[in-house]
Amino acid sequence: MRSRVVSEGRYIDKKVDITITQNHEVVAGIGVKFVMQNYSQNSNNYFENMLGETANIRCSNVPYFQIFIIPEKLPYYKQNGKFDKWEYFTLHNVQKYLRLSEDNIETSIHTPTKTLLYVIHLPEMISAPNDRQEYINHYQSLQNISVTLSSNNYGRFGSAVVYNDYVQFADKVSHYILSI
Repeated sequence: MRSRVVSEGRYIDKKVDITITQNHEVVAGIGVKFVMQNYSQNSNNYFENMLGETANIRCSNVPYFQIFIIPEKLPYYKQNGKFDKWEYFTLHNVQKYLRLSEDNIETSIHTPTKTLLYVIHLPEMISAPNDRQEYINHYQSLQNISVTLSSNNYGRFGSAVVYNDYVQFADKVSHYILSI
């Protein structure tokens, strides 16, 4: 396993976050997205980019997996970098992942071979940050940061998406790769 190896895509080559290689040949890739701010204004872009990235790699006969990590509560900043409000990852945001989870990966080339939707809970700040840097400084200053999984129940996911279970995701990825 190597990180940030260029994988041949059907349309464009792509530096993949995690690549699994055998004899210097890419046999699978894993894209990782960790959203930390302004999710609502970009949520459709994140999702569409994931689908396009996946189709580009999978069209080259390379299994492609996705990990999408997002805090259940995250800051929204104005263009000047000043804090505006808190946003929440809600059932409304999850709907597209629930639908994706029902896709048949054999016929839907844009669907990742398996997706991990990882919704986390960060320790609460005592008060809202003034800006991005204050938010970053707060979490960097914590001696022991306890990141936990969200306890939100978003419904039943189909087989294409694993919700908040990294071990199950890793098992499914490794079994899939070994079956190739």
